[in-house]
Amino acid sequence: MLLALPLPLCAQDAAFQRCLAAMQPQAAARGVDAATFARYTADLQPDRTVLPLLDAQPEFTTPIWDYLAGLVDDQRVADGRAMLATRRDLLARLQAQYGVDPETVVAVWGVESDYGRITGKRPLRVSLATLACEGRRQDFFRGEFLALLSLLQAGDLSDPQLTGSWAGAFGQTQFIPSTYARIAVDGDGDGRRDLVASVPDALASTAHYLQRAGWRTGEPWGYEVKLPPGFDASLAGRTARRPLSDWVARGIARADGSAIAASDARSALLLPAGRDGPAFLVFRNYDAIYSYNAAESYALAIATLADRLRGGAGIVAAWPTDDPGLSRAQRRELQALLLARGHDIGAVDGMVGTATRRAIAAEQAQLGLQPADGRAGQRILAALRAAAPPAPAPATAFGLPPAYATLVQSPSPTTRRTVKMQDVPGLSLGKHHGLDALLVDTPLATAAVSLFGGQVVSFAPTGQQDVFWLSPLRAELPTPIRGGTPVCWPYFGRQGQSNEVPAHGFVRTVPWQLVAASREADGTVVLELEPPPLQDLALRLRMQLRIGRTLEQRLSTTNAGTQPVRFTEALHNYFRVGDAAKVRIEGLDGLTFLDKNDGGNAHVQQGHWDLHDPRDPGRADRLFPGAGGSYRLVDPGLRRRIDLQVDGGRSAVVWNPGEAGAARMADVGPHWREFVCLEAANAGPDVVELAPGATHTLVQTISAAPL
Repeated sequence: MLLALPLPLCAQDAAFQRCLAAMQPQAAARGVDAATFARYTADLQPDRTVLPLLDAQPEFTTPIWDYLAGLVDDQRVADGRAMLATRRDLLARLQAQYGVDPETVVAVWGVESDYGRITGKRPLRVSLATLACEGRRQDFFRGEFLALLSLLQAGDLSDPQLTGSWAGAFGQTQFIPSTYARIAVDGDGDGRRDLVASVPDALASTAHYLQRAGWRTGEPWGYEVKLPPGFDASLAGRTARRPLSDWVARGIARADGSAIAASDARSALLLPAGRDGPAFLVFRNYDAIYSYNAAESYALAIATLADRLRGGAGIVAAWPTDDPGLSRAQRRELQALLLARGHDIGAVDGMVGTATRRAIAAEQAQLGLQPADGRAGQRILAALRAAAPPAPAPATAFGLPPAYATLVQSPSPTTRRTVKMQDVPGLSLGKHHGLDALLVDTPLATAAVSLFGGQVVSFAPTGQQDVFWLSPLRAELPTPIRGGTPVCWPYFGRQGQSNEVPAHGFVRTVPWQLVAASREADGTVVLELEPPPLQDLALRLRMQLRIGRTLEQRLSTTNAGTQPVRFTEALHNYFRVGDAAKVRIEGLDGLTFLDKNDGGNAHVQQGHWDLHDPRDPGRADRLFPGAGGSYRLVDPGLRRRIDLQVDGGRSAVVWNPGEAGAARMADVGPHWREFVCLEAANAGPDVVELAPGATHTLVQTISAAPL
């Protein structure tokens, strides 16, 4: 049965298709042939979520003290200085060619995409087509849409699914398509202008843009100044140019106290927050920066970031507010504090959205801060820092089940008779390194799953080495198996448990049952396993494994009781590596972590994780609450990467004991360099509370590929 769309929506979509068709002659006039036009427009449907953004650009809607606090913070300065060092030769060549100093080019890169990290997630063709047909400024966006089609046809851009900002800017330094077509240059000499994947192309194109915009080599963009008492603020404005000598005569001096040399140089006075805030004299180079994105706050962000990259101290005068903005690190700290106080705000990512603002408003009301408006500023951050510590995370106080001692002393494998493994090609029961295990051997992969602990102990996609490490020094059962993927459930770490219970849960130390098995058409083997029922435990656990080109593991917990139950969990992956000291993990940069090696104190991850972090060189035990998401382990030793995609898990854990710690562990010892643990979890403050009858599922998907 087909469901009819509401008539207004049908009419809107029909109008959208007519609008696209009407652009075909204009595209042809630009050299886009009919077949190309049809190929790139046939699948388009409007995305009307971009329309409200026309009137919500942060450059114009965010207070300038908030805008600059997030864009010109210590982290962006440190990253920018690292980029200046890394790209020194390239930037020197561009300065000689275009006359633009390296600090300004890198500042544009930092503000536009955080040095290539954030380039936009919206499909460009969809966004630009929608804006070309609906909302205001349709003529402008129609030109950008057609310019994008021209770039795709010409081969400058190869990916029709290219993403960028809602308004069509994309790539490392965020050019819109018409600017790309007009200004972009080939900076790496490969014959293509690729501002998406090529840093040399992007930085060269930015330098070329500024040169074309009138950049004057060796001249400043401007500088911060002090106004004399009673100064006439009506004289300010970017286009209200006066000779520099005129400003000097009116009593304006530099903010650092140095004198201004009078001259005929044309300059303007900026008072971005009025006469009570910082003041700036700006010159021609400021206009070149301003042309990149016509907003005062944006241009000042680039100009002041460039000054910081040169070693400057930043803006001297205070902004006229009693609640200044937060840096990105401070925003993440604020979110971590909110999370620790029990607010469900999602990931600690520094992005202040509706959930974070709602939690701030609740804390403002609780702390007596007025107005309770949800503003993320210095006042609420200081108040939460000074407030009494929050209550500890809800206890997951499971006692030792009565039958546990019997179960743990009987590690022999069990399978339900209804499961006929011979009916599943590639599945058998056998031995893996002495462990009774389910063995999978298909054209897609091999794997082994120990029935003691329900533990994946091997997974090797065809043509690749095993993804997991299994200790060659492991103890005899029923000691927990060191390696593979231990299932830590219904608790990870002790949160209210006594020392009589085993570390990291019950189920890793009891035999599991295979309850279902099948093989899909593509060769993927699907297994379902359960631990034995544990007396007095209302929670039930089932695990599904999908073993194919990737390994998907699903832990489903159901509350079979009549009261809510809190629990934690982890899939404790021991990934095999060539040398743990040479591995890095991507996807954690900027996240707050709780450092077990530092008493559980909170810190912010700076850059990719590796064992050379000065906080704890050579070892790591970090829990990242509110993380969620995707991670990549890059292993130059085995020349491969391992990708971990997590759903339903808000925590990530990174662990390696290091040499000294491993020496105290009989089942690790000298083998500590051979693994790094990267774990999908709900742990620490990320406690799962499950209502009666409800089910929660933690999913991890593991894939591997050569570097």
